Amino acid sequence: MNISNITIREYLTEKGIPFRESGKELIVKCLFNDCDRDSKGDEAHLYFSTETGQYDCKKCGAKGNIITLRKHLNDFKVKDHLQGRPVEQSKKKNPKKITSKMVEFYHDSLTPEIKQYLSGRGISGEILSRYKIGYGNFYGSWWITIPVKDIEGDYSMLKLRQDPTFGHEKMTWPSGKAEIYDWDSIISTHERILIAEGELDALLMKSRGINCVSGTHGAKTFKENWLEYFKKELPYFICYDNDETGKIGAQKVASLLHKNGFNDINIITLPEIVGEKGDLGDYVSRLNLPIEDLFTTYSKKYPEQIDTSIFKPISSKDIIEILEPTIKKDDVAKIITTLAMINTYTDESQMNIFFNAPSSTGKSHIPLSVSELFPKEDLITLANCSPTAFIHEQGKFSKETNEIRVDLSRKILIFTDMPHPELLTRLRSFLSHDQKESKSKITDKSEKGGNRTKTVVLIGYPTVMFCSTGLRVDEQESTRFIMLSPSIEQDKLIAGIKQSILKEVNRQSFKAGVDANEKRILFQKRILAIKQRNITDVKIDNPELVEKLFLHDTTKAIRPRQQRDIKKVICLIKGFAMFNLWFRKSEDDYIYATRDDIHAAFELWDSISLGQDYGLAPYIYSIYTDIIVSVWKHLIKDKPLDALFGIGIERKDILKKHSELYGRPLSMIYLRQHILPQLEQAGLIAQEKSINDGRHMVVIPLEIDEGETTNNSGNEGGVNHINSGSDDTNTENPK
Repeated sequence: MNISNITIREYLTEKGIPFRESGKELIVKCLFNDCDRDSKGDEAHLYFSTETGQYDCKKCGAKGNIITLRKHLNDFKVKDHLQGRPVEQSKKKNPKKITSKMVEFYHDSLTPEIKQYLSGRGISGEILSRYKIGYGNFYGSWWITIPVKDIEGDYSMLKLRQDPTFGHEKMTWPSGKAEIYDWDSIISTHERILIAEGELDALLMKSRGINCVSGTHGAKTFKENWLEYFKKELPYFICYDNDETGKIGAQKVASLLHKNGFNDINIITLPEIVGEKGDLGDYVSRLNLPIEDLFTTYSKKYPEQIDTSIFKPISSKDIIEILEPTIKKDDVAKIITTLAMINTYTDESQMNIFFNAPSSTGKSHIPLSVSELFPKEDLITLANCSPTAFIHEQGKFSKETNEIRVDLSRKILIFTDMPHPELLTRLRSFLSHDQKESKSKITDKSEKGGNRTKTVVLIGYPTVMFCSTGLRVDEQESTRFIMLSPSIEQDKLIAGIKQSILKEVNRQSFKAGVDANEKRILFQKRILAIKQRNITDVKIDNPELVEKLFLHDTTKAIRPRQQRDIKKVICLIKGFAMFNLWFRKSEDDYIYATRDDIHAAFELWDSISLGQDYGLAPYIYSIYTDIIVSVWKHLIKDKPLDALFGIGIERKDILKKHSELYGRPLSMIYLRQHILPQLEQAGLIAQEKSINDGRHMVVIPLEIDEGETTNNSGNEGGVNHINSGSDDTNTENPK
């Protein structure tokens, strides 16, 4: 590695350090201190300049450049006292072929210290010899070498594990695509196969006589095309590390096996005694626990075989009760959220929800709490995310087609903050369900510093949920979502405070109590059983009833957005049917909704429909109905019609009423920039100069109650008439 010429992007890539790009900076999790231990998603604090390579941690204050970073990572030339050890002689950065002679050279260089270290990890001398484990110098440090063969039996790479004297890095040499380690154990065996997370785990289990393989690039990189060479008649056991990444990775492998027609699939969950980040090495070598127990006591069939006879019909009331321990009040919002998430397990009936409310009101709490009931492998939770970061993190790149394929089929995608506007634009066809596979282009930096165009293919329909404090939502976006807001009434806040006290004083006890709730456990099993049923869609035999209920008010004009609103109502109907699929008529992979499902959905929709008609979040709409209209009615009380001309509501009066009603202040800037523009765009208010003081703007409501409107005159600058809604009223505006 020529450190004088390498860019910071190339160096981070070389070291296998993940980063995301923002403008002229690369952002990674802090490498110097424990700054990002509790960071979620792609949140990180160490910033590198792409132009100079200098870095600055925004949390711990670490500063430097690529040279100081290299020293910190022990990426330096070996001192004189190590020069007697073998050093890789090739000057080529990426030799085209690893030869048997090269493998033997490193194997012969295996030192007594490394042999002792590997023996401590439970790997026998016989296995070290059979699999040609070696030792050599790469990238300026010393590494244990694990030769990896491709499906043809040729050496494709050396998987490197850093000498523990120097660090704990993992790399490949030369860089190469992920492989199975080792293919021979897949092709030649006729007995059960254990799939482990890493090569050392595989070598450990081979040392115990267990037929074991692993992937070469970590828990998340198991490739579906590998399964072409797996024997479907054999039993497969998957045992990954006990950490979150390992659990998700094990579920992914099991899911791929199941999807491709394998029937005997088992996931081994290591016992708690190995620790939260424990692995097979801890189980076998450190604790010396019985190996066969892995395949019996700690193994469970995948997918879990659920006895569906234990389920009973479920209603909105039941869902509210199940969610009450973690979500206080907000009954409508939590039911709709749950129905949206269960529709994930259909082909095309997914829903989009926008939680729109001020900060600290719990807008992200509802979707995150409901998502805890769903399989983790189906969840993607992100904070603010750029299009490039999202595509690279979720997609898989194919060199053959120069495409990044992002498969979001049957996934739940939660943004805890509003994503980059460009990402929202890219997702529009998904949110509208226009096409199940859409293509677009992105430009990436190539290794040589130039630009490279790639095709991005978005596949399938996810359930998408956005949570944002920004209350200004473009109309074309709002039509694609059900708009929800958490309640900020006093009784809800008090209940939330009491819940927070119980949670914070003893988190472990609170979580144990929630997890032990029998109804909650049964509900989680119900969700898993629904997923396993693999429903294609829900059919509705009674479209006439749907039409009658949706168009019941013939006095109201139909708005264009209601063409999308009816789709949302139908999705709610399907959600109720999905939760009760065992009690619904079925036909192959389809079920049929009942009249009860239709009425339950419309009852739910009616509670939020007025705000949805205007494309407004409930919080915004309530400011209009509960504050602006209330203050207006108080102003005009007992006034004759001819005295109403020019009367408007001062903005300060809206702020005062908000504090009285909700017990929390509302800033003037927030009111002017976020709330009033939306109400004005929806046609609910007009803002005009006060006739008493032209320096001030006043707010005039244009619709008082259902069927009761005020007509604002742009020319006259005031309210001229209040329509009572009576059919025989036909008063014209005075000239």
